[in-house]
Amino acid sequence: MGEHAAVYGRPALIAAVDLWMRVTITGRTSGSGIAIDLQNLDHEEETTWPAVEDYADRVRRRWHQYVENPTAQAFARMRGNDPAHLVKVALGEARRQSECIEQRALRLNITSEQPIGSGFGSSAAVAVGVLRALYAFQEEPIDDDALYRQALEVERRQHGTPSGIDPATVLRGGIVWAERREEGSLGFQPVAFRSPELSKISVYHSGDPEESTGTVVDAVRERRDQHPEATEAVLDRMETATHQLHRVLTHSEERTDDLMQSIRNYEAGLEELGVVPETVRERVRAIEQRGGAAKISGAGALSGTGAGSLLVYHPDPASAELDPVLESLPQYAIELGVKGNRREVAA
Repeated sequence: MGEHAAVYGRPALIAAVDLWMRVTITGRTSGSGIAIDLQNLDHEEETTWPAVEDYADRVRRRWHQYVENPTAQAFARMRGNDPAHLVKVALGEARRQSECIEQRALRLNITSEQPIGSGFGSSAAVAVGVLRALYAFQEEPIDDDALYRQALEVERRQHGTPSGIDPATVLRGGIVWAERREEGSLGFQPVAFRSPELSKISVYHSGDPEESTGTVVDAVRERRDQHPEATEAVLDRMETATHQLHRVLTHSEERTDDLMQSIRNYEAGLEELGVVPETVRERVRAIEQRGGAAKISGAGALSGTGAGSLLVYHPDPASAELDPVLESLPQYAIELGVKGNRREVAA
């Protein structure tokens, strides 16, 4: 809870989930080339360090142009359509920001359980995973703060102006409370969740969003520019709902009504921002009529019939009341609040 509102200084609650992405880097015996294999995207290519650095430099310049003039055209030009976009940016930015990264020949492979564009932070996972693997491969130490800063820079080339909460959660794991400090930076605190209600929350896939996260974020920004007072009022209500959910999760006793209210109120705010398509809104209403609550989890969508992942709560998770509403949607068998990024050394 906190999507979109976090971009404007409001707090967020984010849970790491056990849909794992594995980034593997191994050495090559000759040359200085880079072999990239993205199995989930069915994409393989050979490139070089100079080409990767040039790519990252060009994207960085286009990102600055986008920030100065955040139009859809500027975003599309920055993002491009290269399937290995994030990988190349991560490698290039690591070279730019750290003199210790050498132009060593390597093979980089990524496999993932995470559906792309469904609100699970897959771009942040790529950024963190590639950087962590690269520094480990080069046997160079990097602390989590430095890794976070570099990962956020990479994610900016994907989403434009992300809040930074996704790479922080990928790194930290668990459930994270993100809140803007007085000086403007984001602060992150682990949440000691004790609520039995957490196990009653399920996650479904409502359908692929028609638009990218960056496009949806830009649309909300435009709405805020055109209707500042009304949008700020919506964001304030979303902030209240996030604080309410935080209180629920940190208490050991059941607070069914509060949990239900926080989810319903936050979803109402997302709908007012225009990021929940009509088909998804109708499904949410049907869930509410059957005694549950639901909200999209992620950027959502401006059109179409899907908005990515859908978080669903019902006081009685074994109840069959929701079956007619959810039976057509794939359910993710995931746990909330699991451990974060880790390094594994191949035998």
